[in-house]
Amino acid sequence: MNSKPLEGAVVAVAGAAGPAGRAALRRLATAGATVVASDADAERLHAAVDEARDAAGGAVVTGDTVDLLDLQAAREWASRTEKEFGRIDGLVHLVGGWRGSATFTETDLADWELLEKLLVKTVQHTSLAFHDPLLRSPHGRYVLISASGATKPTAGNAAYGAAKAAAEAWTLALGDSFRKAGGDSGPSAAAGILVVKALVHDDMRAQRPNAKFAGFTDVADLADEIAAMWDRPAEEVNGKRKWLTPQ
Repeated sequence: MNSKPLEGAVVAVAGAAGPAGRAALRRLATAGATVVASDADAERLHAAVDEARDAAGGAVVTGDTVDLLDLQAAREWASRTEKEFGRIDGLVHLVGGWRGSATFTETDLADWELLEKLLVKTVQHTSLAFHDPLLRSPHGRYVLISASGATKPTAGNAAYGAAKAAAEAWTLALGDSFRKAGGDSGPSAAAGILVVKALVHDDMRAQRPNAKFAGFTDVADLADEIAAMWDRPAEEVNGKRKWLTPQ
């Protein structure tokens, strides 16, 4: 059995400097992938890249500050990555953000304006930029991390739920493009969605030792699920949501 199932693969991770991004970098690198990380925070990204390299015994992990709100910058990142490494086998979208309110009528539409940029625009730009390179890979994967609030939005999370729902719809449209490109033989690339209620990590547990975090997904478990997206055939991943919390 191959202990490094992603050996030789090149995977880009957007939003790599947060807790989920750090866990994903470590997991992908230890699985043998060359990992190309991006984030808007250069200092945190540098630390995340160093941590992943150390965890994976000196694996190839690179970091680049990319403004994913700029479509041309996203395209240049994809082009640069494919030129340097010869291929791109995945884009993991971990750019996040949250804003909410106590009630529906107290929703601040400035929250929507921010979340539409973070949660929707970055999906649009990365998917457009990486679409063709992922099709050129024999097993390209676009992985979106979504939230149960996209399907069951609550009154105080209207902006967040709407943004996540839009991101999901865009990703499913990407999947349809992959399906059409595959023709009768089926898709070679896949766009899949992992759905969580919320994420939890060790620092959160340390800060709130009595909290239950019911239904939350640990970032290490999420990282395992991300890596597993390459274990399944493209047709089983493409255009599908996988729930990591009770539906």
